[in-house]
Amino acid sequence: MKVILTDKVASLGNIGEVVNVSAGYARNFLIPNSKAVLADESNKAQMGHYNKMLAKKMDEQKSNAQAVAKKLNGVKLELIKKVGSNGRLFGTVTTVELSKELKAKGIEVERRILSVDNPIKSVGTYTVTAKLFTDVEAQFTVKVDMDPKQAEEIKAKAEAAAKKKKAKAEAAEAGEGAEGENAEGEENQPLTDEQKLAKEADELLRS
Repeated sequence: MKVILTDKVASLGNIGEVVNVSAGYARNFLIPNSKAVLADESNKAQMGHYNKMLAKKMDEQKSNAQAVAKKLNGVKLELIKKVGSNGRLFGTVTTVELSKELKAKGIEVERRILSVDNPIKSVGTYTVTAKLFTDVEAQFTVKVDMDPKQAEEIKAKAEAAAKKKKAKAEAAEAGEGAEGENAEGEENQPLTDEQKLAKEADELLRS
């Protein structure tokens, strides 16, 4: 069944669009809730009236979207997260969370209109796009940092490991041959994930 949307409907379209829907959905939800009218011969005489009404409504919604875009452009959200030994967050930052963070700043934006080029799974800065209306978009940034408390804990563990390594090296210099060879081998080994994370934590605490 073809209907003309008289209100913006998620997953269907914007005001004024002609869309195909099931008869039950149209008669039980869209039409009773004034979200659509039948696009048939019986409504042709009223099309002029509907078009004027829809044009006015679309202008209002576009103006509202432009006002939100003005608030949203340039906003910077800062999130503090715990990070795993592989440098990844414990879970992805979702659009639901971003929508809640924006709401806390007094900006109402539905999660479904937010999109991120790359999933937010690690520390760093990301750009998020909000498609507010036809031809109306806004962008804001999300900066994800490691939890300072976790950074302190990682740094403390790294310092303890460094002291232990230094003690082994000193023992080797004192004549502990076998241990000396192991210590020398450890020096030449690449950094582990935990050591890389410790390095990031140290840089975070210094910044």
